[in-house]
Amino acid sequence: MDDYMQFIAKVKRKTGIDLSLYKEAQMKRRLAALYAKKGLNSFTELFAAMEKDPALWHECLDRMTINVSEFYRNAKRWEVLEQTILPRLLAENPRPRVWSAACSTGEEPYTLAMVLAQHVPLSHVSVLATDIDENALARARLGLYSERSLAELPEAMRKKFFTKDGHWYKIDDKIKRTVTFEKHNLLADPFSGPFDLIVCRNVLIYFTEEAKRTLYRKFHAALRPGGVLFVGSTEQIFNPGLYGFEMEETFFYRRK
Repeated sequence: MDDYMQFIAKVKRKTGIDLSLYKEAQMKRRLAALYAKKGLNSFTELFAAMEKDPALWHECLDRMTINVSEFYRNAKRWEVLEQTILPRLLAENPRPRVWSAACSTGEEPYTLAMVLAQHVPLSHVSVLATDIDENALARARLGLYSERSLAELPEAMRKKFFTKDGHWYKIDDKIKRTVTFEKHNLLADPFSGPFDLIVCRNVLIYFTEEAKRTLYRKFHAALRPGGVLFVGSTEQIFNPGLYGFEMEETFFYRRK
């Protein structure tokens, strides 16, 4: 067994993260760049160093779990959600159950809460936000973001929901209270539900085709009939009918 396969096995035993379900070339490249940066020569040396250094564990988890996020990412898709998808969902359920899966550092679920708050009272807004990385979840709960994270956010939303605090932007506590953050492993843990809307964007591209097929079936089971799965702009589902979906708009899939 080569040292990368041994590394995968050790990480899975320690964290429950199964790196074999991610595309191997991308993951190996990302982690090899990290160990080279640290002056190490192999995955064996990387794991030994991680066991001695909690900060390196967190840095490695960031590399494994791809924490790249910003508010209102791919703005045109959010406009479709707001103008086309949400009016139907809210007509069917004015208190929608919403899940932001693989939420990273919180930009996506907070965006969802802000968009929903434009349509319904805040008392009707409830977003479950989950991620495998506890470090990312801790940052999400803080609700403090750099200006770069807000680059795509409409100015009206920035003014309404954020307060400038030095170099940081602090999200409004009323929005914070509508989002519940929990640790969850998409590939290993059971899904709750039924949800009206599940948002899982810019993470499926890192998984193998087999893992994606499993997730599509699990997302389908977690949605109510008529509920919607919203995926990233490089994650179009080919043959959605195989998983019980039909395309409502590009990157939005309705459960039949």
